[in-house]
Amino acid sequence: MSVNLFGTDGIRGKVNLVTADEEEAIYRLIEHREFSPPVLRLIGESLGRSAELESSKKPRVVVGWDERPANNMLAGHLTVGLNIAEFEVIHIGLCATPTLHYATLFYDADFGCMITASHNPVEDSGLKIFSKYGYKTTPEFEQELSRNAISLSQEERELDSIDTEKLSQPSISHELAEWCQTHHPNWLSRRYQMLAELIQRDISEAPNIHQPLLIDSSKGTGSFWLADWLSSNGIHALEISHEATALNDNCGAGEFSPTQEWTFEEAKNSPHLLINQLPRRESGILVGAALDGDGDRCLLIETTQSGFRIIDGDRIADNLLNCVTHSGNDWTLAASIESDLSLTTSLNRFPTSVTVSETAVGDRWLSFKLSNNKINQFITNSSLPSVLGVEDSGHIVLASPHPNQSENWSLVGDGAMTLVAFLLATTKLELTSLMQRGWKQRLSVKDVDRSKWDGRNDLSDIVEKTLFQKLSDFSEVSQWHRTTIDGEPNLMLITCLFANTKLSIGVRNSGTQAKISVSARLEHGGHNNGIQEAIDEACNLLAKHMISH
Repeated sequence: MSVNLFGTDGIRGKVNLVTADEEEAIYRLIEHREFSPPVLRLIGESLGRSAELESSKKPRVVVGWDERPANNMLAGHLTVGLNIAEFEVIHIGLCATPTLHYATLFYDADFGCMITASHNPVEDSGLKIFSKYGYKTTPEFEQELSRNAISLSQEERELDSIDTEKLSQPSISHELAEWCQTHHPNWLSRRYQMLAELIQRDISEAPNIHQPLLIDSSKGTGSFWLADWLSSNGIHALEISHEATALNDNCGAGEFSPTQEWTFEEAKNSPHLLINQLPRRESGILVGAALDGDGDRCLLIETTQSGFRIIDGDRIADNLLNCVTHSGNDWTLAASIESDLSLTTSLNRFPTSVTVSETAVGDRWLSFKLSNNKINQFITNSSLPSVLGVEDSGHIVLASPHPNQSENWSLVGDGAMTLVAFLLATTKLELTSLMQRGWKQRLSVKDVDRSKWDGRNDLSDIVEKTLFQKLSDFSEVSQWHRTTIDGEPNLMLITCLFANTKLSIGVRNSGTQAKISVSARLEHGGHNNGIQEAIDEACNLLAKHMISH
């Protein structure tokens, strides 16, 4: 059986700086999700064996990292591997994941390597890899890298003789925060101007915003500049994550779920730095925004009559479509299998056509679908391409202009741009055409043995049968269909009509943690009696069969 070191979004694991032996490091990554320096060195060398490299020039890699304490040192070990593979290595230092995407294009690099574990705890780290076209790498390529890394770890090599100090140095190194504090804000300004021209508004016209708008950048690099950028563009903003003790520690979007709500009292007593500082205002006021640790997604918070609630990726996308379709262009939407069904089944409410595709979980699948899977080339267009990708977790993928090549575009999720796009959309909101939200629920079973589920085995059949029986106890079930989707090899996706309403239930292993999730989505929020019971029973079965007692 082939082994893939990569999960849903790169490699992630708890940092172990002690492991020195390469073969042991690979074993501990696979079996215990431990992330260690030899793993990075092996991945660096493995990139040099990639079939994607051009033979006509010396290959180039851009490396960046987030605020995790070991990442600067881990970048050195990755650089050792890259230098052994004879890459030209450029360090851009501390940055967000979308900054790394931009720098990869800026330097015409063959790869971009971002050392991050996104919203995972600060004790973790990991690696995301971008291609020369700005897309995250494919599972097939990651499988190739994994095979090469495992093979290298088993070779007899004289690593003790190499000059690791010399090989850990890049060819080009920038000031530690130069790229995140200068280039990312400038890039955001360029993208903002393009969208503002399309909508013919600016964010200073955004209604129903409490100022200062509280910004929580998860103590990531956005905390250096995002609030100041907003304030300079007409939205008084205040960064609050400076108070956090570490990246993602009681701050940021990583601790939120898309459907989360708080009463005023719950918010006041919350340990989360953003939630306990939210101002009490009348219902419908935007009071806060939270990015995740590596800055590629954003969730917003508004007031309700009794407290606060999350504005998730689905609602952000709905507002955007509501706004941009009034500009006259037809749009293409890619939505993950966990997005609100009401978003994707009611697109005829917009003034121009919106074509929709459903994708696997993970923002790279949004990019792949929006590029028509032409991930070995740029999108070519004379103006902003009319494409939008959405995950309810706050990943919003939009077209991004190439920094050096006119009419060439890539696709990227950027939490800062997501916030700015939402603010722009609210300036031109047609309330009558907003979606009527459906119902959804996601439950997870933790500490499971993920090898016991593949979406096709006997356990999968048992869970499917149980779901059908439980649902049938409550209402009529018809048009039952079990299927899979590209990019989700272990997903069991069930669609049906439940009480004459479209229902979707997905069961899938996490790609980054030892857990399995059951997600239910109902097109309309009304008749959901029985669905909760069905997914509860499914979770009980999964716990019984997948947790070692």
